[in-house]
Amino acid sequence: MTISYTLKVANSRFGGFSKLLFCWKGSIYKLLYKEFIVFVVLYAMLSIVYRRLLTEEQKRLYTKVAQYCNRSTDLIPMSFVLGFYVTLIVNRWWAQYTSIPLPDQLMCVISSNVHGKDERGRILRRTLIRYANLSAVLILRPVSTRVLKRFPTMDHVVEAGFMTEDEHKKFENLHSDFNKYWIPCVWFTNLAAQARRDGCIRDDVALHLLMDELNLYRAKCSMLFHYDWISIPLVYTQVVTIALYSFFAFCLIGQQFLEPLEPGQEGDLDMYIPLSTLLQFFFYAGWLKVAEQIINPFGEDDDNFETNKLIDRNLQVSLLSVDDMYQDLPPAVKDKYWNESTAQPPYTTATAAETLKPSFLGSTFDMRMCEDTEQTQPMEPLPAVPRIQTPLLSRFFGAASPAISIKHLGPGPQCHPHPRRPRADGGFPSPHPNCAEDPEAVTCIEEEMEDESQDSE
Repeated sequence: MTISYTLKVANSRFGGFSKLLFCWKGSIYKLLYKEFIVFVVLYAMLSIVYRRLLTEEQKRLYTKVAQYCNRSTDLIPMSFVLGFYVTLIVNRWWAQYTSIPLPDQLMCVISSNVHGKDERGRILRRTLIRYANLSAVLILRPVSTRVLKRFPTMDHVVEAGFMTEDEHKKFENLHSDFNKYWIPCVWFTNLAAQARRDGCIRDDVALHLLMDELNLYRAKCSMLFHYDWISIPLVYTQVVTIALYSFFAFCLIGQQFLEPLEPGQEGDLDMYIPLSTLLQFFFYAGWLKVAEQIINPFGEDDDNFETNKLIDRNLQVSLLSVDDMYQDLPPAVKDKYWNESTAQPPYTTATAAETLKPSFLGSTFDMRMCEDTEQTQPMEPLPAVPRIQTPLLSRFFGAASPAISIKHLGPGPQCHPHPRRPRADGGFPSPHPNCAEDPEAVTCIEEEMEDESQDSE
């Protein structure tokens, strides 16, 4: 069964996770203790052989081999290989759980759109939701070992009430080399179309909504089948396993206590129990064991999915919603806060302290502004600054005068200005009537235009 410890970590407290270390079910100790015992026994045997059975010359040779093995462990990137592999498997594990088909949305659509209080309407609703549950059972049988042990043959499925004898005969008469979990979904669509013709489904919109929910349900069944079919590439699993085993094979030799090669040379501290090596084995091998447990969560490990419980729950809840709860509504009355402008549900004594906390109104709600009143007064609009329209080239070359003429830029084609009628005061109107004019700039422009006209004459 799935081991849940959510309540134990609901609040963070001193030694919160430490209390979880004493759990046995679903623990790393239960998964790893056999491999750990084997590693300790091999390490102890090799240590005894080195200390008691080897000659001095053999010890010298073993020391060189151990030093080589100790250097070789640095060449195996265990953290990178295991970290990426376990992350991939955890993401796949959660995706498989979300792919388990649940009839909750489908049963709500059936209950609200397949009408009829008579026996015919009741049969329609119960049959439709039974087909959906049957499709889930048919896809979980070849995926989950627990479900297959519960329903080893199709006769057990018929005996459990998911399928009638006539449906079983039709199911067996349809020959296919592939999994036939989709057959109840086709029965569902045909029965829904018949209900639409009979008027139990009153419009095409309701039928379309029902088909959409069925397709989502069938897609989850299909995805569950493909997750079981397409595994993580075997090559990757083999690479990780070989890397781990070779790493600790080097550790068995390289992490032993070694006597100094030269007399008088200071040797390493003689630790009869290699704590650091054992912890390293515990972490890395435990990491691989976690991946081994959840790579297929439809088995019978402690933390695998409770597929049989899901089947029971789905059938019971779905039949209850489409049958007993069909149009069985409580009376609609005025709620408790009908005459109150602000609804305030009561608090118990254990939660009374929460009423003293102010509501969150925004991160800048309590920010203090400058106390100077002049800084908080609205600013009067500034007078419009006259903007002089200058040619583009004059802006580019950064001329000192805004009224630069094209002819000052060097030889080139002459620009013929458009004729403009003089104003009453003898000047020329601005080409941009909406912009404020600078008198000096306008005078300068008029003089240049007169010079240009004389040159052209």
